[in-house]
Amino acid sequence: MSDVTTEEHAGQPGGTEPLPLASFDDPHLQPLARHPKRAEAVTGIFLLIGLLGFAAYGATYWVGGQPQVEGIALGVGLFAFGFGLSAWGKYLLPQGPFVEKRHALRSTDGERAAMAAAVVERGGMVVKRRSFLGGVLGLGGAVMGVVLAFPLLRSLGPVPAKTFEVTNWKKGSRLVDNLGRPVHAADLEVGGALTVFPEGYTSEQDMAVDQTILIRVAGPDTNVVTEASRATWGPDGYLAFSKVCTHAGCPVGLYQHQTQQLLCPCHQSLFDVGQGRPATNVFGPAPRPLPQLPLYVDEEGYLRSQAGYDQPIGPGFWERTTT
Repeated sequence: MSDVTTEEHAGQPGGTEPLPLASFDDPHLQPLARHPKRAEAVTGIFLLIGLLGFAAYGATYWVGGQPQVEGIALGVGLFAFGFGLSAWGKYLLPQGPFVEKRHALRSTDGERAAMAAAVVERGGMVVKRRSFLGGVLGLGGAVMGVVLAFPLLRSLGPVPAKTFEVTNWKKGSRLVDNLGRPVHAADLEVGGALTVFPEGYTSEQDMAVDQTILIRVAGPDTNVVTEASRATWGPDGYLAFSKVCTHAGCPVGLYQHQTQQLLCPCHQSLFDVGQGRPATNVFGPAPRPLPQLPLYVDEEGYLRSQAGYDQPIGPGFWERTTT
């Protein structure tokens, strides 16, 4: 309701006498009361234009690649919808000022109840009389809310699914270098190191997750045991660990054979890979050991994985960034 005022009658005992309540339907209070249908039609047209503008923006943004069209569609939608709301408020709602009869102090319970009933009744009248405009307003607001959420939802990228939990390593995957050449058990000397990947997965995206450092800590016919449960994981002196550091995801690319330690050059995390120590972090900020890949040598002498990693590689999920 608009501001409530009172006016004085001269000569009244006590000083004032409130004027009667003005009607919401008084034609003198509505500038376009003589053409309400015209005002309603104009308001409805602009609301519909706004709705179509939002829908066009959403469709264009979803397809992508048309920023100019997106800007025009969103601008038309906001302007037309805003104009329609303004026209509705200015030409179709009751206009003030209104004069209400009121007690100098607190109104009586009966007056308050009557006022509440009048508000409910007149609010219902507005909804009933303007049902079409109300429907367009509600639908347009819903479409606008959904469309404005598109940039947030679309810009988050694809759902990660289980990409943080598994890699492309699986049972029987043959180890290959970055050129796709299979790794033979005789390729590395003791103390050597090589970055390897599962055969068939050498794209940049796959390599970033699957990258594994293969090191040879002992000679042929030596089974390197890092844990009792991993007695067969290190055939012919070979060990393989995820190259993705468990601190910030940097590549662990340095191997010191004399101390049998892997070093991450980014933040100096140091992992011990000696007998009975499965890439245990002994220095630096890395919070946990590097996951180990179980290996075996096939009949042709090529290195293969017994299975994939038995735990997620890299830093904890909440510390990761994706591209």
